[in-house]
Amino acid sequence: MVVVTTTVRRAELILPAAPLGPENPLPPLRPLGEVHTLDERSLDGLPRDMARQLGYEPLHSVLPARILDGYGRERTPTTLDTIVIENERLRATVLPGYGGRVHSLVQKETGRELLYRNPVLQPADFALNGAWFSGGIEWNIGATGHSTLACAPLHAARVPAPDGGEMLRLWEWERLRDLPFQVDLWLPQDSDFLYVGVRIRNPHERPAPVYWWSNIAVPEGSRVLTPADEAWHFGYARRLSRVPVPEHEGTDRTYPLKSTHAADYFYDLPDGARRWIAALDDEGRGLVQTSTGLLRGRKLFMWGAGPGGRRWQEWLTEPGTGGYAEIQAGLARTQLEHVRLDAESEFSWLEAYGPMEADPGAVHGADWAAARGQVEGRLAAVLSAEAVDRAHEAWRPCADVEPGERLAAGSGWGALEVLRADWKLPGTPFEESTLGPEQAPWLELLNSGAVPEPRRVAPPGPTLVAPHWRDMLETAPAQPLAEYHLGVAQWHAGDRAQAVRSWERGLELAPSVWPLLRCLAVADLTSGHRERAADRYRDAFDDLCQERRDDGVTWTAATAALGREAIEALLSAGRASDARGVWERLHATTRATGRFRLIEARLLLAEGETAAARAVFDDGFEVADLREADEAVGQVWAAASGGERLPSRYDFRMRPSS
Repeated sequence: MVVVTTTVRRAELILPAAPLGPENPLPPLRPLGEVHTLDERSLDGLPRDMARQLGYEPLHSVLPARILDGYGRERTPTTLDTIVIENERLRATVLPGYGGRVHSLVQKETGRELLYRNPVLQPADFALNGAWFSGGIEWNIGATGHSTLACAPLHAARVPAPDGGEMLRLWEWERLRDLPFQVDLWLPQDSDFLYVGVRIRNPHERPAPVYWWSNIAVPEGSRVLTPADEAWHFGYARRLSRVPVPEHEGTDRTYPLKSTHAADYFYDLPDGARRWIAALDDEGRGLVQTSTGLLRGRKLFMWGAGPGGRRWQEWLTEPGTGGYAEIQAGLARTQLEHVRLDAESEFSWLEAYGPMEADPGAVHGADWAAARGQVEGRLAAVLSAEAVDRAHEAWRPCADVEPGERLAAGSGWGALEVLRADWKLPGTPFEESTLGPEQAPWLELLNSGAVPEPRRVAPPGPTLVAPHWRDMLETAPAQPLAEYHLGVAQWHAGDRAQAVRSWERGLELAPSVWPLLRCLAVADLTSGHRERAADRYRDAFDDLCQERRDDGVTWTAATAALGREAIEALLSAGRASDARGVWERLHATTRATGRFRLIEARLLLAEGETAAARAVFDDGFEVADLREADEAVGQVWAAASGGERLPSRYDFRMRPSS
């Protein structure tokens, strides 16, 4: 009789955490401002398949997702639900409420943590839709960048594993590309490796662009090894260039702390080479990740040892904590590419994560071929490529097995899509019981053909923008809320003139005009009509202030979001007096946040109050939702200080000074 010693169980973890706060209720109509975009001058000379995938369906908006920017920097002890997967050798701790992040992977015999485990949960503006946090293993799907699901709950359940033990299944509906996916995690009996089976399905009758990168945070004092002699270097100057590995510009870039600035190195693994990457410390110990061949890409991200990188490392955790780098594995050579998934088909692969111990003399020696050969030999001895392929084949029938006991619940968006199309998705049930208030108006549209008008005054809910929902909105009765949602969906589809017409029609009958005026203001900004945009933002904010019913979370978030955009538009149009009028009607708690302290400094500069703007910096503030590579703090400081050196507390620069 086989004794199964692998367990999957619920548990709890207490971490100092900053609450996520409310969603931003304004639809994200403007371009992403994503740092991982490419200067077109870099396209010349790239491999043909890479160039094709670089241009394949890049994301222009995070709709239908909403922006998560309501968090702060005040952390309090918080109890988080976890799911623990454990055998005799390893213990993995998963956060189902935060994108299924593997928070910890511990080798039980030695007590060693194989990952960089962040001792706090501090959101920062790194995900495509805002909130993200560092540490562990994250699953990035959708489009170039950290997933919109980084801080979202996933469905989770027990499932039988291929070896007869227990397996944890995570699944959700990825809304940027409208695709269901699953991540199955298990620890075979007596195994030193965590197995992860991943499947992305395209149930549509059209091809879909797919993005996947598994990001693994590791201590930055490691050396990163992988079977490559060349890499594609991408820095924050947004250029892609082929460079040698390990040494580039006189520095061994496989040691994250030897670089000054943040950078990505996408390793160019030869065809036929085994897919693996490892991060090993001074003693030759650390983590190795390997996979079946479909997951072809491997990457190193480093913050670098410069002041900007050090400041970001401090920002994402608590003082005295060591820094991290990321080793990553993805479907393409680089994260700037998207891969075509044919209609009614799927991608699946298997990953394995485990401890690696190799001769430190070889690992850290000057002979790069010997260093990586040492690791590859050790990996072959403990987990052969053939064993990984066999594990994938054994898992594939299990991927369709229906989940058992539910351990966590995700969103209701997948249930809505399954109801609409009557899709059969074995292994990943999206049940009607998960439908909630956000899905209710769309369920009504699906069933009756009409968008229900709200029963009480409140900011509009989220908009669905996929072609099938846009088609339904086109034929729905032309009520104000339907016109609002239709305009957002048309804008997302690139039909901007028609979007403007829809919003203008909605204005004629709408009892609440500020959501429509704000959309029209964004359209004006996009088309270069700054003065008209400023007028509409001013009028939208006036209307919101007259309409808001209380000082609760929902209205405070709406006031802050619209006020921020309105002030920026008014300052851009040279209308500091109107911007001051908006500022004075913001809630006092909003004005006290770091983001709005920075806005206040800009406003004071526009009013000619340079000394007062400088005093804002001297008093100190922290912009909790500072975007990765955002240089606004340094720019406002330069104007307020007369060009003095940027204080270290405000130095988040991720590239050399120009």
